[in-house]
Amino acid sequence: MSKVYSIKTVQTIPVSLDQAWAFFSNPANLATITPDKMGFKTISKHHGPVMYAGQVIEYKVSPLLGIPLYWMTEITHVVDKKYFVDEQRYGPYRMWHHQHHFKTVEGGVEMTDIVHYKLPLWFLGDMANTLFVKKQLQGIFDYRFKKVEAMFGVMKS
Repeated sequence: MSKVYSIKTVQTIPVSLDQAWAFFSNPANLATITPDKMGFKTISKHHGPVMYAGQVIEYKVSPLLGIPLYWMTEITHVVDKKYFVDEQRYGPYRMWHHQHHFKTVEGGVEMTDIVHYKLPLWFLGDMANTLFVKKQLQGIFDYRFKKVEAMFGVMKS
């Protein structure tokens, strides 16, 4: 049986909680903070601009060798301006659970992402994680960190 892996990132941004929530809870903005090489495209037509529990969002993404994959997530939990959770319903992972937390701090907002994921194919999935999946996911979050800084600025210490 393959393992469950996790990634956690924390970033502070110099914006109000309202601004951070408005941007990050809008599914249309996800492509903006995803590397172009991922070929990320929202394809669902009925997800709407306001996030809610039960919302289903569909994507096309090309994480490996430019091969497009279908990915469907569901927003399972939303507490306005505090957190939301998306879970994969169909896609490349055996399990995907992504928490997005927001809290006001002096000078801005602290944003925390926690992802738990599991790959298919037992030990082959574990090998794939070691060889490239973990590095690729960390690269996506590193890209997001830099992109968010470029868009919203850097917190002053």
